Amino acid sequence: MYHSKEHLWVKVDNSIATLGITDYAQSTLGEIVFLELPEVGTSTVKDASFGSIESVKITSELFSPINGQIVEVNTELEGSPELVNESPYDKGWLLKVKASNTEEIKELLNAEEYDNYVSKS
Repeated sequence: MYHSKEHLWVKVDNSIATLGITDYAQSTLGEIVFLELPEVGTSTVKDASFGSIESVKITSELFSPINGQIVEVNTELEGSPELVNESPYDKGWLLKVKASNTEEIKELLNAEEYDNYVSKS
């Protein structure tokens, strides 16, 4: 599993990358009440916004850590956005993206690097 400095995690299976927000991010945001996610078939652009996440505290944009095409969106989140809080690495995933270039993933942080990054925040 890899992490972006924008607090998204990425797990890759072949060229399909599953994206979600990290446990650190969900705990910082507080109770998630709404997500705006893109449609299947649209593209993600590295470092560009692909949607937003709204908590009782704040609304934040979501920035893609990779380029690719969205092949699946977690529709469970439409009626149950709290899954992001309850299970950020399992049931609370956001998107599945067919990565344009899997080499981009190597530019992300590993778990230890991410832990060091958030400990300095």
